Amino acid sequence: MISIGTVWLAAVGQLQLYIHPRYVVFTVIMSVIALGFAVARILASGRRRGAHALDHDHDHDHEDDESPVRAPQRALSVGAVVLAAVVAAGAVLLPPATLSAATASQRDITDVQVNLDAASVTDAADASAGAVSRYTVLEWSSLLAQTSDPSFYAGKPVDVTGFITPDPDADDVFYVSRFVITCCAVDAQPVGIPVYLPDWKSQYAADDWVEVTGEFASNRSARSTAAIALAPTGVTGVDEPSEPYLY
Repeated sequence: MISIGTVWLAAVGQLQLYIHPRYVVFTVIMSVIALGFAVARILASGRRRGAHALDHDHDHDHEDDESPVRAPQRALSVGAVVLAAVVAAGAVLLPPATLSAATASQRDITDVQVNLDAASVTDAADASAGAVSRYTVLEWSSLLAQTSDPSFYAGKPVDVTGFITPDPDADDVFYVSRFVITCCAVDAQPVGIPVYLPDWKSQYAADDWVEVTGEFASNRSARSTAAIALAPTGVTGVDEPSEPYLY
């Protein structure tokens, strides 16, 4: 049942909401193999039951002696099948929900980590304006962890999309956030960039997806711990993308 649910999620393009895309093909192959073993076992079990039904010399007293042992085994098998069916049905019938701002806050989105594989100060310093305008939240968050020099960000346009996570310390700042998946959704880590926008709560709410454009500058918020924040020239509500995670 679980194998069927996994293959179904892959077929409808939703398996990557649970695991990194690099593991999708491997997971589907393993699910198909597991499904093949399950079908083979069912067929073999059916043949054994058929052979048992044709055995007219079976000792009924011996069968009665075994029944107390077999009954719990049958109950356990039925329970396992029911549980697997419920899990598979849930995966197929219930739409997968992406991780939220609440999760981002619990995993401390303000604790920005350097990710040199995403972007380094050296590379960004030599990049053209067109190149940096294509940076995602992941690249910008890595740069913010490496330098808080406002002059470094001068002339570097920002155009990012993510969901809103409130700044835990300042009402006039929110984070444009995304989750980065290394293996699966369980290990997803939030990344985000602070946006200075007083009274943003009058227009948007936590978990709203937005596209924000502008440039980074010294954070004007008196309470936020972020030294640099995005000074937006535009904030537009958008639909959640088909691939909400970064990899």
